[in-house]
Amino acid sequence: MSTDSKTPVRSLRWSVADITVAAVIAVASGVIFWGAGIVTQPLEAVFTFLPGSDALLWGLYYFAGPLAAIIVRKPGAALFAEVIAALVEALLGSHWGGLGTLIPGLVQGLAAEVIFLIFAYKAWNIAVTILSGAAAGFAGMAVSWVMYYQGYDALFIIVAFVCSTLSGVIFAGAIAWALYKALAKTGALDRVAGGRDAAALV
Repeated sequence: MSTDSKTPVRSLRWSVADITVAAVIAVASGVIFWGAGIVTQPLEAVFTFLPGSDALLWGLYYFAGPLAAIIVRKPGAALFAEVIAALVEALLGSHWGGLGTLIPGLVQGLAAEVIFLIFAYKAWNIAVTILSGAAAGFAGMAVSWVMYYQGYDALFIIVAFVCSTLSGVIFAGAIAWALYKALAKTGALDRVAGGRDAAALV
């Protein structure tokens, strides 16, 4: 049976290697989030033709959770990585401020985590990863709606929800999966479940 879809029953307890790898992913992601905040602000002007469509860029903030989850393959990995990444972004100077960064990170991480929970932390494949990315994207817009977009017209909200979710599918789903596979090929993930499962297929 391919470990890309189902993994053998294994301990769900975190090891030192799991914590270390998840922390490295989270910190690196936080730096990328901070950089994305600088880069995407001027790019948002490109999307003025359809208000809300700039949410197509938001997946750059959603990938930490799904990526950590499929690599570490332990309960809480998605939530842990997304929250720590948001904390790093905030400490580096996010233009959304401290709570404006941490609260969305918490909500996005929870949404990404729930998908893996639904599959009882036993299904580790691109389809589940894409679902996790989509959930993070949907939740990302949901929390942004509450925090920032009260009073915006219905068209903006609908477009932003669709684009944010699609962005989650692309960046936190498909691209996160491709990045995991590329990292696994280098042997850098051999100490964690995701790396061992990938190696077993070779």
